[in-house]
Amino acid sequence: MKDLYLVYKNLTRKKMRLFLTTFAIFIAFLIFGAIMTLRGALNSGVEMSADNRLVVVHKTNFTNPLPYSYVNKTQAIEGVKQVTHANWFGGYYQEPANQVVTFAVEPESYLAVYPELVIEPEQRKAWLNNQASILVGERIALANGWKVGDRIPLSSNIFSHKEGGQTWDFVIEGIFRGAEQKTDTSYLLFHYKYFKETQSWGGDSIGWLILTTEDAAMNESVAKAIDNNFANSNAETDTSTEQAFNKAFIEQIGNIGLIIFGVVFMAFFTILIVVGNTMVLAIRERTAEIAVLKTLGFASIRIFKMVLIESCLLAFLGGLLGLGGAYLLIQGASENLARFLPNLVLDQNILLQALGYMLLLGLITGIAPAISALKLNIITAFNRG
Repeated sequence: MKDLYLVYKNLTRKKMRLFLTTFAIFIAFLIFGAIMTLRGALNSGVEMSADNRLVVVHKTNFTNPLPYSYVNKTQAIEGVKQVTHANWFGGYYQEPANQVVTFAVEPESYLAVYPELVIEPEQRKAWLNNQASILVGERIALANGWKVGDRIPLSSNIFSHKEGGQTWDFVIEGIFRGAEQKTDTSYLLFHYKYFKETQSWGGDSIGWLILTTEDAAMNESVAKAIDNNFANSNAETDTSTEQAFNKAFIEQIGNIGLIIFGVVFMAFFTILIVVGNTMVLAIRERTAEIAVLKTLGFASIRIFKMVLIESCLLAFLGGLLGLGGAYLLIQGASENLARFLPNLVLDQNILLQALGYMLLLGLITGIAPAISALKLNIITAFNRG
C-alpha cells in the first residue's frame, strides 16, 4: 500500500502535466473507440453474413435487372434450399435528402432466407396479409419516430406510380429487430407483388436473387451451376457468397481497413511520443528522490515496478476516460446516423483490444524510465543533484 501511495503522489505532484498527458491519451482512445466502432458497423454486413447464403446479380453490372423467371429456375438447381429476390426502390421520406433504404421483396421467402430478422408473430401475420403495408427496421423506426399503425408516404427517385407521381402510401404493420445487436435494421421491406402492380414500368424484372444452400460446403458448386445455367443468355449471372458480395460492395468506397489503421496508428504514435517524453522527464526530475529511496533501503527492482505501475496507471486513466467518451459519442451518432449506417456498437472485442493497447502503451512508455531508475547509481545521482 505504501508503494501505491508513493505512485499516486508522484503521479499527481504536477496536476497540469497530469491533466495534459491524460487528455492526450483520452483523445487517442476516443479516436480508437469511435473509428473501430465505425469499422465494425461498415463490416457488419460481412461479419453477419450466413455461411450458406449466396447472392446472384447480373454479370454486367449488379444494377441491371434479372428476369423473374430466374427465381424458379434457380430453385430447381441441386443444392439450393431456399430462394428469394429483392428490388432496390430508391426510396426517400418526405424530401430527397432523407434517403431510406427500401426493398421490394417476396415476404415469406425473404423472411425464410433471413431468419435473423425477428418480428412479433401478430405483426408478421398482419404484414403478410396486407400487400399495401410495409415492414420497418427497428433502427430506422426509432430515428423517425414511427410506430405500428402509422401511415407514411415513401417516394422513389427511380420508379413512378402508375396513378401519377413517385410516391407510395404505406401503413406500417410491423417493426423487426435483429437477433444480434449488430444485425442491420436500418431499412424497410414491402411486397414485390404490390410494387409490380403499382409501378408504371419495370415489368416482372427483379434486382437480384438471394438464396441459401443445403450446406456451406456446396456453395462453390451451386454458384457454378447457377452461372452455367444462365450462360449465353440475355442476362448472364455472377454468383458469389453473401460475405464476398458485401465485402466487394464496401470496398467500392475505398480500403476502409487501411484508412482506419492509418488514423489509429498516427494517433497512437503521437501519443506514444508525448507520454514517453513525459515519463522520461518525470523520472529525470526525481533523480535525487530515487537516490534517497535507494539509500533508505528500497530495492532497485521495487523502484522499477513503481515506475512501470505509474506509467500503466496513467495509460489506463486516460484510456478508460477515452473509451467512456467514445461510448457517449457513439450513442449520439447512432441515433443521428440511423438512415446512413448500420448499428454502431462498441462491442466487447473493441473493449478488450483497447485494454490491451492501454497496457502496451503503459509498458512501452514506462520501460525506459524504469530501467533508468533501476540502474541509477546513488553516488552519481547525488553528484548530479
